[in-house]
Amino acid sequence: MPINLTLAHLQTPCLILDEERMVRNITRLRAHLNGLGVPLRPHLKTAKSVEVAKYLVDEQQNSATVSTLKEAEIFAEAGIKNILYAVGIAPHKLVRIAALRAKGADIIVILDNLEQAKAITDFAKIINDRIPVLIEIDCDGHRSGIAPDNAETIIAIGKALTDGGAELRGVLTHAGKSYTSRNKAELEMYAEQERAAVVKAATTLREAGLPCPVVSVGSSPTAHFARNLDGVTEVRAGVFVFFDLVMAGIGVCSVDDIALSVLATVIGHQKDKGWILVDAGWMAMSRDRGTSRQTVDMGYGVVCDAKGKPYADLIMIDANQEHGILAIQPNSNAKLPELEVGDLVRILPNHACASGAQHDHYNVINKQQQVVAKWSRFSGW
Repeated sequence: MPINLTLAHLQTPCLILDEERMVRNITRLRAHLNGLGVPLRPHLKTAKSVEVAKYLVDEQQNSATVSTLKEAEIFAEAGIKNILYAVGIAPHKLVRIAALRAKGADIIVILDNLEQAKAITDFAKIINDRIPVLIEIDCDGHRSGIAPDNAETIIAIGKALTDGGAELRGVLTHAGKSYTSRNKAELEMYAEQERAAVVKAATTLREAGLPCPVVSVGSSPTAHFARNLDGVTEVRAGVFVFFDLVMAGIGVCSVDDIALSVLATVIGHQKDKGWILVDAGWMAMSRDRGTSRQTVDMGYGVVCDAKGKPYADLIMIDANQEHGILAIQPNSNAKLPELEVGDLVRILPNHACASGAQHDHYNVINKQQQVVAKWSRFSGW
């Protein structure tokens, strides 16, 4: 919905999206992957917005990744037909998968065990539809998946799917440990480890006479630091569209690339404690403290002026439900800015997915800091 407002017209707390930064972030990753000859299958879990998806989804590929079936349903309704549901399938969700496929969506599911494979093949026979499946590979011990050298299990699942009437579409992995990287060398190492693991699994399937047309990798850190994607057919990434302090902390982006912020109003001071109070607490920012595991802890977020310029070492050090406490970073010589009651600040999030989830729309700003649109975002499963 196009509008023309200033930030002062908005009720706080609220979510601000810098359109120029968002477009720059998308262009950067697309250029990198184009240079490596591999298409992007964007993950829409961060945005959860049809308007943002229009910037992300390539019209020719018309493919996306989602983390909930509600995302799949909304984006399919918006015209995105090739959708990867990148969470291990729960058997009861197959009814919704079938409904999406009946409406023309090519929705793909993932799994990493024979129990899931049996549930899919049993259901596929009932509905007479070859549900497409990717086998999830564990490239780094982060979470779920099958170890790439566990050929016996990979082949057993592949055969169970093909013999049982489902469609073995390929393999997938996610380099979750890349988020612990601290330098370029580590980021490049995780990217290559991710590629090598999933290509090995694909080779295992093919040598066993099983199909494997899709070889899918993805995380925002490895997507940007991959130097070789031989054998890979697609890359998934999501948080790159907005970036956040965790991504900045591991060197994937700079603070100036972060496109998402929470607008808040100063509501008071505790001068003896060196605090400024604002009307945005963890209900506006989320409880995510991802930078607490990094070299520099950014609290609940980095504080900027109303134009988005960070104050020196000013962070949200603590948060209650609707109160945020701003203070100077420990061990810093920076001075607390002179902010009066009613002044606006913008707070950059630790985790764009989590902070975005606290809000039902984006207030989109242009280069002149004018609010030019209001884009809906959704939640739920």
